[in-house]
Amino acid sequence: MEEEKVVRVMPSKVAEECLSVCGGCECSILDLGEAIFDLLPKLEFVHIPILMDHKYYGQTGEGEKLEIPDADVGLISGGIRTEEHIEKAKEMREKCKTVIAFGSCACFGGIPALANMFVKDEVFDKVFKSTKSTEPGEYPSVNLPPWTDRVYALDEVIKVDVSLPGCPPPPNLIAEAITAAVENKPFKLEEKPVCENCPRRPGLRVMLRLLPRFILKSLFKREIKATVEAKRPLGPIEDGRCFLSELGYLCLGHVTRAGCRGKEDVPRCTAAGFPCRGCFGPVRAGRDMMVEMMDALVIVGLNVRTIPDYVATFNRFVGAHNRLQPHKVT
Repeated sequence: MEEEKVVRVMPSKVAEECLSVCGGCECSILDLGEAIFDLLPKLEFVHIPILMDHKYYGQTGEGEKLEIPDADVGLISGGIRTEEHIEKAKEMREKCKTVIAFGSCACFGGIPALANMFVKDEVFDKVFKSTKSTEPGEYPSVNLPPWTDRVYALDEVIKVDVSLPGCPPPPNLIAEAITAAVENKPFKLEEKPVCENCPRRPGLRVMLRLLPRFILKSLFKREIKATVEAKRPLGPIEDGRCFLSELGYLCLGHVTRAGCRGKEDVPRCTAAGFPCRGCFGPVRAGRDMMVEMMDALVIVGLNVRTIPDYVATFNRFVGAHNRLQPHKVT
């Protein structure tokens, strides 16, 4: 009797690199839970600085240039803030067949890109001299890579094959994106707002579709504007009403791409009683979240200037791609 042949599938090699980032995206890999047991046999991590030891210039420093091993899939978290980040990003692009922009910082600049509102000297002065908790000192200058002129998103410097936003990306999406890359299948988030799947009672998302603008303003202006300007108490979040249009809480779900889904395909933050902060970026590439959010606020009768630092608030995660620029001194 002829013996059955056992076909062994070689695991796909994965490299991961972090640039200007906090490390939360890497930690979210460990939050996969039971799904990690299905995923790990298919993968071989050849480079991931936060979880394993692999030296850029050889294990004993014998190399002359920064090198990262060849890989089938490359995950890159963080935006680009230094010349060293550019070098790492280009090396990953050269060595990895598929590159995934991993997290909001890689996709849009993230929180670090808020620094794009200031020039270098302003940032350094704040960090090293004028912060209350800091003893004033000189700017560091030894063995440090030069800064770039601003924080860049990954796709401004190298070609990106897959964008996986989130701060950090939900574990289920991490598994889906990596699996799709390994199996050479497409991965793309739907182009719809968080409001579409929000478990809270339909508010602004329904009104925006069904009613003319002038009717919307008359419906919302008296209630919402009075809530903010007369400093009346905001509505209780437990009653399940729309944060923005019915309770007066600032929520960016109307202009933010859906994808941070949890159980029953509902947004994690709003389901847990927290307004959306916009970490998944615009609903479609190229859309301006600030302009669209300002328009939504006008519709519900809110004055955008009552929101402290509204430019940074509406661009909290998307300050790259020249969305945020140094303020002009008058």
